[in-house]
Amino acid sequence: MAEQPKFDLTGRVALVTGASSGLGAGFAKALAASGAKVVLAARRADKLAEQVAAIEAAGGQAVAVSMDVTDEASTIAAYDAAEAAFGTVDTIIANAGVATEKMALSLEMDEVDTLIAANLRGVFLTAREGAKRLDKAGAREKGHGRIILIGSITAEKIYAASSMYGATKAAVRHLGRSLAREWARRGINVNIIQPGYFDSEMTGDMLASDVGKALVASFPRQRTRPATDLHVPLLFLASDASIGVTGSVFTIDDGQCL
Repeated sequence: MAEQPKFDLTGRVALVTGASSGLGAGFAKALAASGAKVVLAARRADKLAEQVAAIEAAGGQAVAVSMDVTDEASTIAAYDAAEAAFGTVDTIIANAGVATEKMALSLEMDEVDTLIAANLRGVFLTAREGAKRLDKAGAREKGHGRIILIGSITAEKIYAASSMYGATKAAVRHLGRSLAREWARRGINVNIIQPGYFDSEMTGDMLASDVGKALVASFPRQRTRPATDLHVPLLFLASDASIGVTGSVFTIDDGQCL
């Protein structure tokens, strides 16, 4: 296997939402391994202890903060805690979200509200609070602001039982491009990563089911890949190498939505 390119994030402070497990935990570890000080955020900070310990055991620096991305006061408090620990957050990974696999006629409105709150409102609050602080800290002059929104290939292709989930992810794509335009002269790059179906804690049971096997068989390459495929694009977008990249959408799915 070819050696993966490396990106030096020494001096960066990264905040990752939804970092207690799955993609978020992997993102946090990848950022720390590249030299960033990492703030792991989730609704319950105690769930983050294992991830923080793993990062520190590998020689990285990390701290856990409580953060409910759907609540503005909680989001502000989390950024305050992050700044107290490491200084201004300059690299924001808006990863937290929820999924509901139900046909539209079976969705309850409280489930719809939860999807919108976590997947759209939460992404907006996370990005906006980070941008406010980057602006105040002089990102315009430094050009070091990085915001990465985590979307989904359901924004690109229709999958069964994903109407509202896919709609929120399509909104994330549009939101990211809109914010990139608004903040283009503020030294803040905003980009979107749209993962496909990867082997992870969240997808393991589904992919092992008959429905999941049929889904994988429908993919052009009839396989799934490890979630580490997402790490190089993430680290590139977080690094100085991406200074000229903003408003871009990176679909990383091994061709699943073709």
